[in-house]
Order: sequence, then C-alpha cells, then structure tokens
Amino acid sequence: MVELDRRTLLVRGGLASGLAATGAIIAGCSNSEVTNNAAAGAGVDAGAGEGASTSTANADPADTALRDAMVSFDGDHQAGITATSHAVLNLLGFNLKDFVGKKEFANLMRLWTADARALCTAETPAGSLEPEMADTPANLTITCGLGERVFDVIGASELRPDWLRDVEAFDRDKLSDEWAQTDIVLQICCDDPVTAGHAMRHMIRAGQDYAEVAWLQQGYGHAYGAGAKGATMRNQFGQLDGTVNPRTAGEMDEQVWIDEGPEWARGGTSMVVRRIRMNLDTWEKLDRNSRENSIGRTLDNGAPLTGEEEFDEPDFDAVDKYGLPTIDRNSHIARAQAPEGEPEEHMLRRAFNYDLQPDYAPISETGFVADDEEISGTDVQLSNSGLIFICFQKDMTKVFEPMQRRMDEVDLLNEWITHIGSAVYFVPPGVKSGATTGTFWAETLLDAVG
Repeated sequence: MVELDRRTLLVRGGLASGLAATGAIIAGCSNSEVTNNAAAGAGVDAGAGEGASTSTANADPADTALRDAMVSFDGDHQAGITATSHAVLNLLGFNLKDFVGKKEFANLMRLWTADARALCTAETPAGSLEPEMADTPANLTITCGLGERVFDVIGASELRPDWLRDVEAFDRDKLSDEWAQTDIVLQICCDDPVTAGHAMRHMIRAGQDYAEVAWLQQGYGHAYGAGAKGATMRNQFGQLDGTVNPRTAGEMDEQVWIDEGPEWARGGTSMVVRRIRMNLDTWEKLDRNSRENSIGRTLDNGAPLTGEEEFDEPDFDAVDKYGLPTIDRNSHIARAQAPEGEPEEHMLRRAFNYDLQPDYAPISETGFVADDEEISGTDVQLSNSGLIFICFQKDMTKVFEPMQRRMDEVDLLNEWITHIGSAVYFVPPGVKSGATTGTFWAETLLDAVG
C-alpha cells in the first residue's frame, strides 16, 4: 500500500522533485571510478559489526570486497558507460504509454533517477519494502538512454540529433521486431545476479504508471572479482571482445562523449544496441587456425597474428613466407579498420554473451537456420547463443555505420554471425547531486524545451 500511494502522488507531480532532492544527498561522489569499502580503508570486516548477518561476518574477504563494491552514481557522465565490464547484464527496452507527455516523462525521469541512485549506493529506494535486497551493490550501475520518439513526446522534435534514427539497413541483417527500437532503454549491469535482478524488478515496478517493457535482453560477461576487473571480455567464439576500446579519460573524451552542439547533450553519447546470433555449432567444427584467421587475432591472448600481445598494433602489410598477407584482408579486424586516408573510427564496446534454449531448427548449407528443410540426424542447431553488442560513440553515423557497412560487404566472420536486433539511443549526460539543474536524467534536455 505504501508503494501504491507513492506512485499515485508521483503521477500528480507532488513528490517527484522532493524525491530527486532526497536521492541526491545519498551518493556524495562525483566520479565514476569503481570503489569498495575494503580498498577505501574501511576494512573487509567493516560490515561485520553489530547487526551484520552471519553470511557477511563469515564471508571470504575477497567475496566481501566484491559484494560491497560501489560505482559512484553522480558525475559528468552516466556511470554504466565508464565503469569496467560487469558479470551480469539486464537490458530493458521500454515504450512510453500513450498518455505520457513532457510532464509525465519528467516525473518518470525524476523517479527513476532517485531510485537508481539509491540502488547503486546500497540504499533502499523510497517506498520499497525490500531493504535487504539493496545491501549488496556489487558494482551495480543503471544507465538510461532515450529513443527518437521521446523527443516527439516531450515536444522537442527540432532538438533531436540527426543521428538518432534507425541504423541503416544492411543486406545481411535479419532483424526481428522482437528486438526492435524502443522509447527508452535501461542498462542494468552488476557483478551479482540477485542484485541485478532486484534492480530490474524495482525499476519496472517503479515506472509502471508511465512505461511498459517491450523486451528484456539478458547477458553475462566475466566475474573476475573487484581486484581483477578491466580485463577484456571473451565471447562465445573464444575471442577477446573489446581490445581496441578507449582506456584513458583522454581517449574517452576523444571518442565517446559528445562535446559539441547544445549544452544539454554535452557529456552524453550515442548508444547502439545490436543483438547478434552466433552459430556455435558450425564454428566449433573449425580448426583453430581457421578460427584465428577469420578473426585476425590469436584466441589465447588476443594478439594480432603479426604480434605477441593483445595490445600490439596489427601490421596489415606483413606477409608470410609464401607472400600472402599474414592477416587476411577479409578478416574481422582488417574489415573493422577504416580505409587508408579516411578518418579512424573509434567506439567503446560493451558486449555480453547470451544463451537461450536450443531451437533444434535445421541447418542450411550456409550454416544458418533453414525454414524449408526437414530435421534429420544431427543437422540441427544445438545452440541458440550470441552477443548483445552495445557500443558508445559521439555519432553512430560516423562510427558504427561505416564500420558495419564494410563488414556487411565482406567479413570472414559473417559465415557464423547474423544481426537479429537493432536499436539506437541518446544517453543523456550524468547527474549531479546538490546542483540546481542536471539532478535527474534528461533534466537539461527538458529545460531546453522550456
């Protein structure tokens, strides 16, 4: 009953700004660096005092450090972009209800921002009856992105960035409406699946008066532990995914954050979500050399075929003893490179693996599911797996699209991958506690509408 009363009041706008102000006091941090109580000097036993649970008091110190680890919510940019990779992803696509206008959208953003801040800082959101579910932050981040229709809903069509539209159609795409564009996306990342699940349920429940879930995409990465985070994620092909990501604040400024145009957009970014099905059945029949030749890198440490270590620069001019290119011109990394004389294309990749139950559909001669073949013997899909590929850049039309256009034309990996979902979002800049504006997601955009 407490929850219902709170939501009713928020619909009328009575408590919305107060909740944002209250939530703004909670975090008290201004950057997006990963911290945890043990590293900050609180000690691994800090949570084992009076009132501590038996499981916390007896927990392994390393486990406790990871469980208590927090990513600062407030800052110039949304923390779910700058934080290192996570073990769990719950990616939620929402569509706004028909009655929602600027006022209702503002209420939703105030509410969601306050609740996300609380959840990410191990606090209980106002109105929640589950305080014990919020005490394990485990590097939880919640990131909000806006689809193109939001600008129409709030009366800001003329402010919509030119790049905020569907990704251009590619010949090899087999996009499904099941994973299509939505009005809003919430990217919930964490190193604890229970915390991630609770955060997802809470945000769905909190926004139910204004928005409905259109799809949920769940994925996973590596759970290295707090002390070893930052290592490159490995996908289901065995490939290290994200080697060429920006790794310094300067590179992020250069490649990811919007720094031109209207003030309300600066510090934000362009977010592309692609769902990619990977045919593991035929991939796993390849010998190791064929797999590495398709990628252009070794599988063990991700080094280019012309190098020794993951971050060595690939030499695309090198040839083998037969005079053939050491890195195949049609390999994945070769096709991802901008042609000589054209501007380099850089993005931040955040990829997560997914698995669903095998659909046991027949496999065609090309290795993909064939609708008109009879199932016989072992010629069926034994997997239904892939990648939730998320990337961030200043302008997806200048980075993602030209890169994907080249790979759509030819890429040795195309034999084993199919793009089945696509969406594009504007991710507003971060929020700041104690400020006069920019205290909740998209507030500066709403202010610009007037």
